[in-house]
Amino acid sequence: MKTSQRNPAFVGDDGNSTTSTLAMSSLPAETPTEAEQEADKSTGGREGERDTWGKGVEFLMSCIAMSVGLGNVWRFPFTALDNGGGAFLIPYLIVLFLIGKPIYYLEMVIGQFSSRGSVKVFDLCPAMKGVGVGQAFQVFMLSTYYASLVAIFCRYFVDSFHSPLPWATCRDEWGENCINSAPSETNDEQSGTLNNTDRIISSSELYYVKEVLREKEQIVDGIGLPNWELVIGLFVSWMCVFLIIRRGVKSSGKASYFLALFPYVIMGVLLVRAVTLPGSLDGIYYFIKPNWGKILDPKVWYAAVTQCFYSLSVCFGNIIMYSSFNKFGHNVHRDATIVTALDTATSLLAGFTIFGILGHLAHEIGTEDIGKVVKGGAGLAFISYPDAIAKFKQLPQIFSVLFFLMLFVLGIGSNIAMTSCTVTAIRDRFPNFKQWQCSLLIAVVSFGIGLIYITPGGQYMLTLVDFFGASMIALVLGIAELYTIGWIYGTDRLCKDIEFMLGRKVGLYWRLCWGVFTPLIMTIILIYFYATYEPLIYNNQPFPTWAYGVGWTITAFGVMQLPLWMLVAIIREPGNTLGEKIRGAFRPKKNWGPSDPLLREQYNKQIEHELMPKRGQGFWASIKQNIFG
Repeated sequence: MKTSQRNPAFVGDDGNSTTSTLAMSSLPAETPTEAEQEADKSTGGREGERDTWGKGVEFLMSCIAMSVGLGNVWRFPFTALDNGGGAFLIPYLIVLFLIGKPIYYLEMVIGQFSSRGSVKVFDLCPAMKGVGVGQAFQVFMLSTYYASLVAIFCRYFVDSFHSPLPWATCRDEWGENCINSAPSETNDEQSGTLNNTDRIISSSELYYVKEVLREKEQIVDGIGLPNWELVIGLFVSWMCVFLIIRRGVKSSGKASYFLALFPYVIMGVLLVRAVTLPGSLDGIYYFIKPNWGKILDPKVWYAAVTQCFYSLSVCFGNIIMYSSFNKFGHNVHRDATIVTALDTATSLLAGFTIFGILGHLAHEIGTEDIGKVVKGGAGLAFISYPDAIAKFKQLPQIFSVLFFLMLFVLGIGSNIAMTSCTVTAIRDRFPNFKQWQCSLLIAVVSFGIGLIYITPGGQYMLTLVDFFGASMIALVLGIAELYTIGWIYGTDRLCKDIEFMLGRKVGLYWRLCWGVFTPLIMTIILIYFYATYEPLIYNNQPFPTWAYGVGWTITAFGVMQLPLWMLVAIIREPGNTLGEKIRGAFRPKKNWGPSDPLLREQYNKQIEHELMPKRGQGFWASIKQNIFG
């Protein structure tokens, strides 16, 4: 394939290359037709008319801030804990290699190639626009409860300035089974007065449940009213998000340096402190020791896939959105490799830290079963970490302030990407809607919805939305995205797009993953999930019927975008027969390709020649050409 040969070695910080300049200069300077001008307007105009990152490194830092977040520090440790500790690492790394990394690179490529957001990018196959719409809805739901977690971080951050820490010691109203998180001589006396059947509960856990959440035992009679202290935290959370994204990537790019790098400083300090605690090595050993019986459990593989989705933020539209603001020749292959490797390393780092703390907790309580030290879920962030900090003999307030500031920064970094995805999807459709106006609208609406999650029954609702609004929708729409790009649009055409954009051949690993392994593995996981579906529970309490109704409604609304927009695309497609309309709806739009008209003209000439089907080609031959080129 003769292209402009954009070798990544010659791509500078601005994403341009000398070879691309030569290729552009070789094209005649033509005046765009009226149709082209209209197409440019619908896709954001020429390359210079769409906002771009100030520097290429801002894109990389923003991806790190997005992908390295609560999914690593909060979700990964308790997912590993619930799936056998070290046994979870092997399925996770395999899933990362076959699913996570290929999808991450795939979404970077199509976003940068087309300069379109997560919804408009499906101009490559208008009939599947519902994938983008459903993902935009899904990421909006996620952003509302992410902000509620950040609100809790704010509460703990303020409490961290108290001396002693408010969760360090028990209170009389918490009962006799409470044991101080802070080291004291009374802990041994408390343990001696309890029967073997009594469950010892740390003051950190009781503080989180009774003082912060004021959690209800069940929500049959409703979820209650919001906690005013958490309402303030929720307001602060959305205020920060709005201020950072109000000017688009020009403002969020500047903030990405701090959002991406600061958490690693604190994480390193906490890891050093964790490994110096008595019993911590037992916890780390539990984390890395594989339980071979668990590896064959399909539930573990399903957990690995969902964790990969959460950790890398793939199939949510965020990556497509961020990369759409890149210069056309930016080296996304390098960035995808860096982010996926760093994300995995951060998950392991967080795992060593949290399991080191759990090992110390097991040592303090006197049990060898680290898996039963404390419940999973959000409790690991709001119980185990505070419990360990309370045991610091010197200046625990400093460690607590830094730790919850780190969680706050991680949460804001992830939420910025999710909110920006929603804003970009709206502004791609309504370009006259100003950035700050759209950002403010989304922030206000999300704040109102987020009040649900900071009520006494808020964690029930968070669990419900996390399951029905994130995991289930992400799997279905993610699979639809993979089949759309890998099979309908075609792996071969995608690889030719990459070669045209980056000037590099696409290896067999990427072709096999995009065309075969990734979509098929995802399909198997989805089939298993529905075959083994069990009613959702929280704290060993089943959800009331109305809650299941809300959950399935959320899932149905996200998934039903697929047939709805497919029908719309077929109806809108010009054609004399239904067959022509259907075939046309599954072909890329005429203005699909690079946003720059000159580059798009060059691309269309090359792609028309190279993708011309061969006469008499059989079914299997066409499949082989699609995958292997």
